[in-house]
Amino acid sequence: MTGGEQRRFLFLQGPHGSYFARLGGALTALGHSVFRINLCGGDRLDWPGPAVDYRGTLRYWPVFFDDFIVDHAITDVVLFGDCRPHHSSAHGMAKVRGLRVHVLEEGYIRPDYVTLEEGGVNGHSRMPRDPLWFRAEATRLPPEPDHEPVPSSFRRRAEETISHLLATMLLAPAYPFYRTHRPNHALVEAAGWALWAANNKRERRLSQRTLAKVLPEREQHPIFLAPLQLNSDYQLRVHSPFGDMRAALRFIIKSFARGAPANSRLLVKRHPLDNGLTPWRRITRKLALRYGVEDRIFYISEGDVAKLLPLAVGAVMVNSTVGTLALNHGVPVAVLGHAVYDVDGVVHRGALDDFWPDPPAPDAELWAAVRRVFVNRSLVHGGFLSEEGLAMLVENAVPRLTAATPVTARVDNVTRIAHWR
Repeated sequence: MTGGEQRRFLFLQGPHGSYFARLGGALTALGHSVFRINLCGGDRLDWPGPAVDYRGTLRYWPVFFDDFIVDHAITDVVLFGDCRPHHSSAHGMAKVRGLRVHVLEEGYIRPDYVTLEEGGVNGHSRMPRDPLWFRAEATRLPPEPDHEPVPSSFRRRAEETISHLLATMLLAPAYPFYRTHRPNHALVEAAGWALWAANNKRERRLSQRTLAKVLPEREQHPIFLAPLQLNSDYQLRVHSPFGDMRAALRFIIKSFARGAPANSRLLVKRHPLDNGLTPWRRITRKLALRYGVEDRIFYISEGDVAKLLPLAVGAVMVNSTVGTLALNHGVPVAVLGHAVYDVDGVVHRGALDDFWPDPPAPDAELWAAVRRVFVNRSLVHGGFLSEEGLAMLVENAVPRLTAATPVTARVDNVTRIAHWR
């Protein structure tokens, strides 16, 4: 038995698709007990095995959840994202009962990794932000392993998301009180994607035209990159002072107009999973006009951010994991919210107005130490978007879930450093 004892795992909502069902099957094969609570029709689709359906209100959910974990002697809770209303409540109840809570999220470092951290992720992570701690911990860890790239398919992600949303809508009568954690109804989301598909060719041409103008001139007009995040992202809604991306973009452009060198440019990049409901091109143009920098602000909806980053003199974001891609290339990064990689010496930690004139290069040695700790403590190799990636994730997550001693127990004695600046 892995971990030396039988454990009793309760799975809540996972990423769209079959990953949680596969992971539960692997744990069952090792002799552990696995349970599942479905909150909506999409959950039922993603977990075809035995499960309990919760059909009550969010208000009654804490009582139901507490009864369930006590009656079934649950030892571990597994969930995807710790800010969804049901998950946030369950996390609190599980903590009161002394259970281990394993939280998955998109990887802190991408591509090829998924976050799996005990106790919380992103702004709720127990990981310190002290550079001295990271340097010391890294010396006790093996080198970061070399991996082949994990295959991925955007089409697969789209199909799994659409299937989940359709099942949620079709089975809505069976879950009368369920409300999605996303800000828009599934039908509105679908309409947005349909509109985006209709405009995609035009947006691609506009983006190519913009890049053809901006990139060749970057020697005379250095480029700062501002990658947008999704308005549905709890990184924005909970772990930043902005609440939504529109407010964050206004803050960035206003600061750029005030503090950036007169010859520099700002390239605003749409998030690849943005469904087009928010007219970012028009919003960007209006903000640029408002602050008098309409000739220095550019917007693209399409483009490989990994290829754009090495061409930039700096990147500004709320707390996107694009920041870690930038740091991998040695590109200076400024973050405006609570990010796990917001470590002194790795990113700019002062006022944003002070970043533009002289972006500080990240300490490469320190960033390598931070990466090594993340890979060892918070990440698992694999991905959600291919059969190969899912198989890797199952194989690599099981030892973390069944470890006799929680990984985070080794960092709990370190005082977390307050972040809000």
